[in-house]
Amino acid sequence: MFRFIPIALAACATLAHAAPPEPVVRTLMNQALSDAPGKEVMMLTVDYAPGAADPVHRHDAHGFVYVLEGSIVMGVEGGKEKTLHAGETFYEGPRDVHTVGRNASRTKPARFVVFLLKDKDKPALIPVGQH
Repeated sequence: MFRFIPIALAACATLAHAAPPEPVVRTLMNQALSDAPGKEVMMLTVDYAPGAADPVHRHDAHGFVYVLEGSIVMGVEGGKEKTLHAGETFYEGPRDVHTVGRNASRTKPARFVVFLLKDKDKPALIPVGQH
């Protein structure tokens, strides 16, 4: 029986260092703005499984976050991390680098909606290091 303990401990150590689950992002709508040529609003939902986290990125857009359920941690380069709960909001600007985006819980899911005001030809998410 004791010879299986090292194997079990090794399996636990591997799981503890596994990458966090990726968020599930769904596009709800894209709407061109007729009074602002070349601009659009993109509306997304983001579902974080327990422990889920975003890679460091930026949006090249004005981003408005509204938490629907659970708690999330958000932060941009040079700013303080904020823990947001259902009903709370977060803003990030077009030049902000989104350094922290994760579920605040390791046991409960979180969900939020994002409104992006952006150029029509720009992607919604730009990994850091790309332009």
